[in-house]
Amino acid sequence: MWITVDFDSSEAIYMQLCNQIVEAIAVSKLQEGESLPSVRQMAEYAGINMHTVNKAYALLRQEGYITLDKRRGAVVNLGLDKRKAIESMTKDLRQIIARAKCNGMSAEEIHGIVDGVISEMEDSGRL
Repeated sequence: MWITVDFDSSEAIYMQLCNQIVEAIAVSKLQEGESLPSVRQMAEYAGINMHTVNKAYALLRQEGYITLDKRRGAVVNLGLDKRKAIESMTKDLRQIIARAKCNGMSAEEIHGIVDGVISEMEDSGRL
């Protein structure tokens, strides 16, 4: 499995899980209609609590990346509303940019970082 948890990270474990699942969807490691491991399986594999997996899956469902089905469990659902996704991304970027500005970064430096991340992901086949 492709999930790795950094227990020393300041990022919450459920967010690490969410972010890795979203990235896997973005790079086609996970396809539309594909089932994720059960909560129990994911918790066992990653060495984390089942409540943490439940929290991650609930957030992914709320954000529209998966659906929860009693028979199939968590299923990748790419029927995202683009407008809703843009609004969510804009909200997240506002916070990231505000933090960058508080740390003394200029608009040019922020653009450079974003362009660098996009290039890195494209070069590695992750975008």
